[in-house]
Amino acid sequence: MALFSFVLADLFKNSDGFSSKSQNVIATINGEDIERDDFMNKVEAAQRQFGGTLTNTQAMNRVWDQEVNKAVMSSQYDALGISVEREQMRDLLRTNLGSFEEFKNEAGIFDEDKLNEFIANLKAISPQTSILGGSPINYQAWTTYENNIAITGSQNTYFNMIKAGVIGTLAEGELDYKLENDRVDVKFVQVPYSSIPDSLVTVTKSDIASYVNRNPSQYEVEASRNINFVHFKEEPSLEDETNIQSNLTALLDDKVEYNDITKANETVIGFKNTTDHEGYLSVNSALKLYDDFVFKNVLPTAVADSLFNLEKGELYGPYKDGNMYKISKLIDVKQIADSVKVRHILIPFAGATSAAPSITKTEAEAKVTADSILRVVKRNRSKFKSLLDLSSDTVSNEKDGEIEFAYNSGMAPEFKAFAFDNAKGSLDVVKTDFGFHIIEILTQGAKQRAVKLGNLAQVIEASEQTIDNAFNQTSKFEIAVAESDFNEVAKENNYTVRPVSNMGALDESIPGLGYQRAIVRWAFDDDSKVGDVKRFNIQDGGYAVVRLTAKNKKGVMSSEKASVSALPEVRKEKKAELIRAGLSGTTLEDIAASQNQAVKTAAGINMKNITLSGAGREPRVVGTAFGLEEGEMSQVIDGVSGVFVIQVTKITPAAGLDNYQAAANRIGNAKAAAVNTALYEALKEASEIDDNRATFY
Repeated sequence: MALFSFVLADLFKNSDGFSSKSQNVIATINGEDIERDDFMNKVEAAQRQFGGTLTNTQAMNRVWDQEVNKAVMSSQYDALGISVEREQMRDLLRTNLGSFEEFKNEAGIFDEDKLNEFIANLKAISPQTSILGGSPINYQAWTTYENNIAITGSQNTYFNMIKAGVIGTLAEGELDYKLENDRVDVKFVQVPYSSIPDSLVTVTKSDIASYVNRNPSQYEVEASRNINFVHFKEEPSLEDETNIQSNLTALLDDKVEYNDITKANETVIGFKNTTDHEGYLSVNSALKLYDDFVFKNVLPTAVADSLFNLEKGELYGPYKDGNMYKISKLIDVKQIADSVKVRHILIPFAGATSAAPSITKTEAEAKVTADSILRVVKRNRSKFKSLLDLSSDTVSNEKDGEIEFAYNSGMAPEFKAFAFDNAKGSLDVVKTDFGFHIIEILTQGAKQRAVKLGNLAQVIEASEQTIDNAFNQTSKFEIAVAESDFNEVAKENNYTVRPVSNMGALDESIPGLGYQRAIVRWAFDDDSKVGDVKRFNIQDGGYAVVRLTAKNKKGVMSSEKASVSALPEVRKEKKAELIRAGLSGTTLEDIAASQNQAVKTAAGINMKNITLSGAGREPRVVGTAFGLEEGEMSQVIDGVSGVFVIQVTKITPAAGLDNYQAAANRIGNAKAAAVNTALYEALKEASEIDDNRATFY
């Protein structure tokens, strides 16, 4: 009975528990439910599509945008009877897939029969995959692709219909022309708000509240949370770093160790004397041997001179490089050209890297072809260019088969070795993962010193003792703040308290902590109360002890929170009142004198440019100028930077045009260009969207 009461109480507390819908629906958009399982499958697919580069929340938001677009626009398509039928779908597929070799006939033209055959084969082998454009695809992925094509087709039809009705009228063209070309000259008095010290203006909480109430749209906010946290990092201590250096140094010299198997003492060769650098580093170092030569510019800048000038067999270190300590040994020195220019013909074979699906030659057959080409070129090198049609390297073929690259470029090892280890003019067949290359060395750069280094390295990381200390400090702090003030305990222990304000329900990153979706979910949990404290494991190591400091409801921001941006505006309003009260005189000159200001002038202002010379952007002042007659003086205007009084000295109307069609066309084009974004945003704003993502993610 007690257990039953507990469950029942929880159901009443969370009334959604009675509804299976609430447990299975991510969102409801215009009455249409987005089911949890389908949505989550799409999120997983999005993460796979981007190779894991998207976080779970980023993938979720990407799918969410797609689903909202689909739901919002589908209602429009349904209302207008817009759909993509078979013939239109075929046209869309032809447009999108026309460049794929798989669907071209012998003449290189898109063949619908090949497309039908491909789709039928995909369906027959489902769920196995086939290759399209070099990437694997199965029947389910194909149907998803077709659905996306259909959605795009419907969208294009819909927006094209809208654009067809969006035009610029002659009246709009004439108005736009006049806004840009009607000119007025003015003289004005500006009394800057900065002329009154802030200390002379008192702004009360009620003033802020009144301003927020008058401008609610500026202060509308979504539900958010505020937290404080103390971060306990598992960072290597100075002692840890010293021990790492000592460990590396201990590996340098030979040492005698007892061998339990041979029951005898044996000499273990150290890094200083070893000749098997690859084997030694594979066992004792965080870095394997880079078995190649490098130039000085590739070495770490801080120690490049020291490393590059070592003698063969000489050591340098320990030294810090990034997140490692290293001891480097100069293994060998060589004079190497810094760059080379070659030309080549590539003969691939089936299964070679990047080989096209149409390649059917076996490795042996490709070798025979390459050897025969080599014989021809050796007899007459002028025939090299004429044989490029046989090469599958279409990029270099456009440059007569030539490739120029630096020694440290990422070329195939065998290709690179031939190009740099042989003399200019050398010609031979070289096999790489891409196939067989007929290579001729055209030129080589100047030779210079290059070094081969072995790096005995250890990652700088916290020791077990340091990690234990971080855990103990975290635990003590967590216990202490359970019964004491969070900030006071932190201050007593010299811990830094970091605040985070206005954290959204779907935020995933917290400044200073990185990806911490668990903290956000906890802060928005109904059971979490203001003042609650909880410890969290940090993804990159360490802990955060977090205190929930505020739950901010959706709606208009509180006066206290709004004061940051509202205070300057209220202060400007009060300064404007003081300035207006001090103005006197019937002419601009009298008004200027009463405020110790000068009369300024601005010529040729227009409604398309709301900048007032000498005062900055002042839309209200410029607008007022165009409402006055020539010689007329305005009332007092509260502007952006101060209080203004203006007088129009000259009005220059725009010269009339015989026809305003060109201006009307520009307006129509601008409207059409904005349709896609503006219309969709308007439709989304008008939609009823019940978003429950934060419950599931």
